[in-house]
Amino acid sequence: MPQETEIDFIQDDDYQGWIKELKVRYKQSQIKAATHVNNELIRFYWSLGRDIVKMKCEAKWGNKFYYSLSKDLKNQFDDAKGFSVRNLQAMRQFHELFPQDEITQQLAAQIAMVPWGHILVLLTRCNANPDKAIFYIRKTVENGWSRAMLLNHLSLDLYERQGKAINNFEATMPAGESGLASEITKDPYSFDFLSLHEGFTEKELKDALINNIQRFLLELGTGFAYLGREYRLIVGDTEQFIDMLFYNTQVHAYVVIEVKTTPFKPEYTGQLGTYVVAVNHLLKREIDGKTIGILVCKNKDDVLARYAIESSSQPIGISSFELSKLVPDDFKSSLPTIQEFEAELHFGVQRNETK
Repeated sequence: MPQETEIDFIQDDDYQGWIKELKVRYKQSQIKAATHVNNELIRFYWSLGRDIVKMKCEAKWGNKFYYSLSKDLKNQFDDAKGFSVRNLQAMRQFHELFPQDEITQQLAAQIAMVPWGHILVLLTRCNANPDKAIFYIRKTVENGWSRAMLLNHLSLDLYERQGKAINNFEATMPAGESGLASEITKDPYSFDFLSLHEGFTEKELKDALINNIQRFLLELGTGFAYLGREYRLIVGDTEQFIDMLFYNTQVHAYVVIEVKTTPFKPEYTGQLGTYVVAVNHLLKREIDGKTIGILVCKNKDDVLARYAIESSSQPIGISSFELSKLVPDDFKSSLPTIQEFEAELHFGVQRNETK
């Protein structure tokens, strides 16, 4: 039998292509195996929590029951992990959050796809609210969120904000599209990743958003692709400039976003509606859905906003934004300039030399 160093490795294209295919298939099988193991483990944890609740273990044996169960399970399964007292208590909470034995098969499958570490986070952050937990479970499955990403969206109150923009989508879009369009909106949008001075201008806000485009896209949500700022369109004999133009792969449509540093005014919807129509005529293809307009203002009167969009024939959503990191206008003047700092440093050096 030839030694490995004596083997001439096959360079044939078909053979090398087959090797690459085997590599892909092997990785897929590893992922499926890991998913299957997690699936069964999560179902087991839920069933153990069910047993604890139905057997009324705490009432029968007191709080020390968990310590006894933890010790006994560890003794029974030498290589098993996950039977700490805290984990066992979490399993009870897990079943209490989703107690229905008749829980839909689809939802049960989604829950089982989420790692236990994610579920522990949801148990502590969803305040026994199953609808909120289900929302984040589905988002995790759809987007492949890591635990850090899940924590980030929980911290930003995504559940409370997503789909909350005032809009006219049901009246202006087909039924199947209006729900998806609503889901890509938020109210309010959190711009807390920006640091601006008090009294910032509209241009400064937009510049800051574009300079932090990755964070801005993360805040906008899944599926947004940035196409440009001050996007130029030739409309008749005029040039029109859209604040920001995006394409969303979930609704397969262009999204025009206008940002205003002032409270909502009804005339803003007319301007935005004109841009939406222009994009429909000049950019939209047959495969694209109806262009959507999103107006983000400093704040808004909800009743006035509802009246304004009811008068529009274009799909428009209206939201506000939050911005907490504001630097006082006079803060900059209280800091030494580079020239002042260099002058003070030079003076200090001269003073030391004369000593």
